[in-house]
Amino acid sequence: MNAMELERPGTVAERFAVIVVGGGQAGLSVGYHLAKRGFSFVILDAQDRIGDSWRQRWDSLRLFTPAQFDGLDGMKFPARSGRFPTKDQMADYLAAYARRFNLPVRNGVMVDGLSRAAGRYRLCAGGALFEADHVVAAMASYQKSWLPDFAPSLDPAIAQIHAGDYRNPTQLRDGAVLVVGAGNSGAEIALELSRSRKVYLAGADVGEVPFRTDSFLGRHFWSRLVLRLAFHRLLTTDTPMGRKMAAAHRPAPLIRTRNRDLAAAGIERVPRVAGIEEGQPLLDDGRLLQVANVVWCTGFSPDFSWIHLPVFDEDGRVHRRGVVEQESGLYFVGLNFLYAMSSTMIHGVGRDARHVVDVIARRTAPVRGLSRPR
Repeated sequence: MNAMELERPGTVAERFAVIVVGGGQAGLSVGYHLAKRGFSFVILDAQDRIGDSWRQRWDSLRLFTPAQFDGLDGMKFPARSGRFPTKDQMADYLAAYARRFNLPVRNGVMVDGLSRAAGRYRLCAGGALFEADHVVAAMASYQKSWLPDFAPSLDPAIAQIHAGDYRNPTQLRDGAVLVVGAGNSGAEIALELSRSRKVYLAGADVGEVPFRTDSFLGRHFWSRLVLRLAFHRLLTTDTPMGRKMAAAHRPAPLIRTRNRDLAAAGIERVPRVAGIEEGQPLLDDGRLLQVANVVWCTGFSPDFSWIHLPVFDEDGRVHRRGVVEQESGLYFVGLNFLYAMSSTMIHGVGRDARHVVDVIARRTAPVRGLSRPR
């Protein structure tokens, strides 16, 4: 079903030069650069409030990047250098950013379909219809929770929840918990749960950075060499090292949590979960694990099912540095390794947004005389 089939008869379309889908850090970054160049645009976001994608994550989450790397273009993050903001502080910052630059965000607008007709893009969102010459999908790769196919076979007596829905330990039943997935999210959630119950952590060891990010070495090495140089400059799609990293699809090493922290908390490392047998988690070593809860820290996948255009190849690839070559006027920002390792990080998304807006500016004459960011 395309956008034309979704629209209601008699609906009058609102027209803009550019429509941005997604009002997180990627969408707001695109909006900032569009406003600077004087474009007529709107940002459509499905969340009720700006920043809700951060507010809805687990309660104790803190960013892995220090405050000096957590500001978008034009506005520093309001915290002392070296501090690691909470997820709610990040959410409040994004809301303040949109207010400061008067960005035209419409919350509670879920885009149902994107198609093209008569040389313009048409977006349906409930009963509303929008048209634009350019559309930017400013959404992260982490849109849809991924669960293994055997997850529904788990005994109904066992409480199961995905990391995307986890907030705090009160959501779980009394008794032991199996955390599936030993990456950063899995390790941090396992450590939090270990304070109140027995915890098993399943999954391969992903390694860890060789220092604590809040230590003296971490503050200097992590900030200057890893975030600024390696993730932002060296590991890009322009370098052989970056292309190899992008193709590897390997999980990031543990950043804040250390393996010795997990061991000291009494967390038991177990092999990966191979399936479900008799309603219980079956480990790779053939053991059936008796637990009262399972937390799936198994990651997310992108969801662009609303894009009704033939732009995705069999591997899901669609763009070059955010620009869709076979569909001039469609762009992406916020995706994993869109250009660099830093593309999904706060300090990297601005560069990607600026690049996409530069391409839009070269392709069309912006509408002048509109308010610009202060």
